[in-house]
Amino acid sequence: MPRIGISGHSNLTTDTVSLVAEGIRGVLAEHTGASLVGVTCLARGADQVFARVVLELGGAIEVVLPATDYREHKVKPDNAADFDALISQAHTVHTLPFAESNREAYMAASEYLLDHITALVAVWDGGPSGGHGGTADVVDAARERGLPVTVVWPTGARRG
Repeated sequence: MPRIGISGHSNLTTDTVSLVAEGIRGVLAEHTGASLVGVTCLARGADQVFARVVLELGGAIEVVLPATDYREHKVKPDNAADFDALISQAHTVHTLPFAESNREAYMAASEYLLDHITALVAVWDGGPSGGHGGTADVVDAARERGLPVTVVWPTGARRG
């Protein structure tokens, strides 16, 4: 059973969302149906686009929350409805034992994700991480583990 994880930028422009969704659909096309499990931290941007595509393809999503305060302190009001709708459709939700969402918790969540997947999709422009636990760090950690990494950054994609 394919267990595919996601890491990617949270600040995708509105026009980029549809480009990224199409790119992810292409990557996941051979894994449609109930056997597909998408593992995500459900951050806004790439993670939520990935979760929607997995569900659209008939797969299940597992959510890894970095800390107990994640929903309360990190999900912005303009994204709360999307976050809540997606998490309500999750097959499983794992919450790591951190009280506060911070860089340490984010990287720990990504490490947990990497421990439980067979491949990683990275919605990544190829640049360095903006801080510990960013997309570049997760891609590096996945590659160090020997996990297959597929980068999705379509022509015309932009960060906001």
